[in-house]
Amino acid sequence: MKPVAAAAFEPIIGRIPIVDVFPEVSGGRWPAKAYAGEVVPFGATIFREGHDAVGGRVELVDPTGASSSYGLRMIGTGIDRFQRLAHLPTQGTWRFRIRAFSDDFATWQHNAAIKVPAGIDVDLMFLIASELFVRAGAEAARPAADRALFDDLALLMADATLPAEDRLAAATAPTVLDAVERFPIASLDTFSEWHDVKVERQRAGYGAWYEFFPRSVGAVQNADGTITSGTFRTAARRLPSVAAMGFDVLYLPPIHPIGEAFRKGPNNTLTVEPGDPGSPWAIGGAAGGHDAVHPDLGTVAQFKIFREAAQKVGLEIALDFALQASPDHPWVTTHPEWFTTLPDGSIAYAENPPKKYQDIYPINFDNDPAGIRAEALRLLKFWIATGVKIFRVDNPHTKPLDFWEYVITTINAEYPDVIFLAEAFTRPALMQTLAKVGFQQSYTYFTWRNTKEELEEFLDGLAHETAAFFRPNLFVNTPDILHAYLQFGGRPAYKIRAAIAATGSPSWGVYSGYELIENVARPGSEENIDNEKYQLKPRDFAAAEAADASIAPYITQLNQIRREHPALQQLRNLDIHASDDDSILVYSKYIAGSFTESGEDDGIIVVANVDPWSVRETTVRLDVTKFGLDPGAQFRVTDLITGVTWLWGADNYVRLNAFGEPVHILRVHYEPDALDARAEPATDEAP
Repeated sequence: MKPVAAAAFEPIIGRIPIVDVFPEVSGGRWPAKAYAGEVVPFGATIFREGHDAVGGRVELVDPTGASSSYGLRMIGTGIDRFQRLAHLPTQGTWRFRIRAFSDDFATWQHNAAIKVPAGIDVDLMFLIASELFVRAGAEAARPAADRALFDDLALLMADATLPAEDRLAAATAPTVLDAVERFPIASLDTFSEWHDVKVERQRAGYGAWYEFFPRSVGAVQNADGTITSGTFRTAARRLPSVAAMGFDVLYLPPIHPIGEAFRKGPNNTLTVEPGDPGSPWAIGGAAGGHDAVHPDLGTVAQFKIFREAAQKVGLEIALDFALQASPDHPWVTTHPEWFTTLPDGSIAYAENPPKKYQDIYPINFDNDPAGIRAEALRLLKFWIATGVKIFRVDNPHTKPLDFWEYVITTINAEYPDVIFLAEAFTRPALMQTLAKVGFQQSYTYFTWRNTKEELEEFLDGLAHETAAFFRPNLFVNTPDILHAYLQFGGRPAYKIRAAIAATGSPSWGVYSGYELIENVARPGSEENIDNEKYQLKPRDFAAAEAADASIAPYITQLNQIRREHPALQQLRNLDIHASDDDSILVYSKYIAGSFTESGEDDGIIVVANVDPWSVRETTVRLDVTKFGLDPGAQFRVTDLITGVTWLWGADNYVRLNAFGEPVHILRVHYEPDALDARAEPATDEAP
């Protein structure tokens, strides 16, 4: 066998190895994601043989083609991991690659710092420095001032009449180090491949959602006990109140006609009385299908008026997109091939054992894939034409992923502002791959993560493991989910969960009734009693608030804090801190002033008592470097809920009464008077 010529083989690894580039999704199979205004970490693992220093930079190209370059910094010790945070302010496709190089100046600096004071190879070290500065001074791409500086240094380094300590000090002066950091003295340049980051509009990653059933809002209890449905007109009266609580998105369950066949009664029973409205998810009837509006609510034209009214108060409408049908849906007649026919000739209805949904036929996506794709696109474009740009997709994990990848990619190519939220409570691989193929947001396991340990693992994973593609929307409840924590935790539990959701993720959501502490479950289930999915549910929000039976003011305060603090509008900046109590959760969020409109640093510390039945006292232990302070710093913090200010450091006593204010949301003060003597001692409890 003839030996292979050396020239015939091209190594995959570069001269300076670059591996594990981030952000990256499944080896580049899909683009990484970000949203306009997000601060994103870029970097890689960079190393080389031997002991010489290496460095790295990230080269960014924005959607207009403008390029920029930023130096990477090593993070951690002994892991060769380099990173740089970058602000991506504009929507569109960004590109980046990592440049690695032999950092010749850093290698010299390290060696000189050891050898020169010890009198070892002193003249040689300065000859090497002179050559480096000559080389740097000749590089035309450098600023003229830097080139002149390096030319002077080259002469100075070669002047053996000067004391060694003076030459070493001159070579490592702050002005020199700054110039070298801006433009390293490097060799052996190596580049990674180019990678894409898809930057979507801000609402794709940041926003507060509120869900209500328009048929319940404005519904009227009649003298005979029946209830008359609300309409878009009556639901519009609730819009200012939702907006006043600080919400950005109003999500509506399906607004389409509802089938009569196998209609469910109250609490999901099979017993139906006259006037029972049925589940909105049993879509389709005599009045039409997915492109029609339930006659009780109004018309498509009246929906447009409702959407415009929402827009006027600052709310964006999200519509439910549920690809399923009642037995009365027009599709059952016009497209029977879109359903699964069983051996006995019947059509299979939806099941999630032990739950049965006899009023719903699921779609069979394999009988006519092209036809179903075309219909999905038609329906989405129909509602987009009415002004809708957000869709909450019901049970996407029960449909093929290649279907969603096709539909979302096709829609976003024509309508890049359209956002899809996946209602997918399912296995991690499936939930996360839905995000990879296109879903901008997803529901999560948050509802079932309630202990300190569970929440630490959950929040840390969202911020640091899946943030390149998975955007969580932390809904505190849904029509289907009323966790035991809420059923038995009372008002404290409702405040705790809202505070963690609102500060832990840039996107969070509330289903109507949460603010009223609706916590009575249907026996043996995680659903509210008298579930609104199956019946009309008028509520008197004003009376509840007047009687102090509503936490709407608290929710309003949370949303105001979110809007005022850019640190809370980010996902990847969450860091977990320690406490000595197994029910005191501590985390911080920080954004440097270089990434904020005000130019000021913004740091938030959240300390939450996750035990809604007790008073907890403990010491919280902070790594203050995580929110931009030097180790050992003392600083003022102000509780944004109560307004109380304390003087804090790395270790701080806290006492949190679940029946008072169970959560501190603390603003870190970065002003020059951060050691203000008027600050109250850290041992005082907030009222």
